Amino acid sequence: MNDLQARRLLAIAGLLIGLGVLGSVPLYFVYSGPPPASNVLTRGFISLFVCALMIVFFSTFSHLIRRADPGAAWLSSIVQSAGTLFIGIILVSIAFETGVVFGQPDGTLDPTIDGPLAHANVLMHGSVKRLLTTVIMFSAGYAVLRTQIFSSWVGWSAYFVGLCNLAYVPSLFFGTDVTEFYSAIGWGNTAMVGSFIAYWMVAVGIAAMKRPSTSRPTLDAPSFAQ
Repeated sequence: MNDLQARRLLAIAGLLIGLGVLGSVPLYFVYSGPPPASNVLTRGFISLFVCALMIVFFSTFSHLIRRADPGAAWLSSIVQSAGTLFIGIILVSIAFETGVVFGQPDGTLDPTIDGPLAHANVLMHGSVKRLLTTVIMFSAGYAVLRTQIFSSWVGWSAYFVGLCNLAYVPSLFFGTDVTEFYSAIGWGNTAMVGSFIAYWMVAVGIAAMKRPSTSRPTLDAPSFAQ
C-alpha cells in the first residue's frame, strides 16, 4: 500500500467512525430508565463496526508514521498497541452489556449499571479507556508534530484530547452515580470526554483528504521527548 492509498483509507475510516459514534452514542440517552433489548443490541451492533473501522484507522495511521520517519517507529508501535488495547476494551464492554440483555431480555435491567458484570464495566467505560486514550493521544500528537504527516493542529488537538482524558483517570475515586459529571461512570467522563477521541479521528480523516506536500519541512520535536 502506498502513502496515498493509506491516507484515503484513513480518511474513510475516520469519517465513518464519526458517523458510527453519532449513531450509537444518542442511543444511550433515549430512555430515562432501563432500555429495551433492541436498543442495547442496536448500539452494540453499531459499535462492532466502529471497532472494525478503528482497526483500519490505527493501522493506517501507524503505517504513515513509519513511512514518514523510520526513526519514529517506536511512536507508531505505541499508537498501534494502545489503540489495539482500546478496541479490545470496547469489544469486551459491548459483550458485557449485551450479555445482560441476553440473560434478561425483558428490558428491566440497564446494562450500564445493572447486572452481575456492570460493576466491572464501570472501570472499562471510565478510567481504563481514559488512560488508554491518553497514551494514544500523546503518542499520536507527538508523532504528527515530529513527522508533519498532517497539519500541526492535528498534533496539538491530540495533546488537548489527551489532557482532557488524563484529567478523568482519577474519577474512579468519585463514586458510580451516572448522573454526576465527574464520577467513575458519570456523563462527563463517558459521554462527553469519552467521545473526544472519535471527534479527533474525524478531524484526522478530514486532514488525510488533503494531498500531502511533496516537500515537507523537518521540524524539531517538542523538547520533553528529546
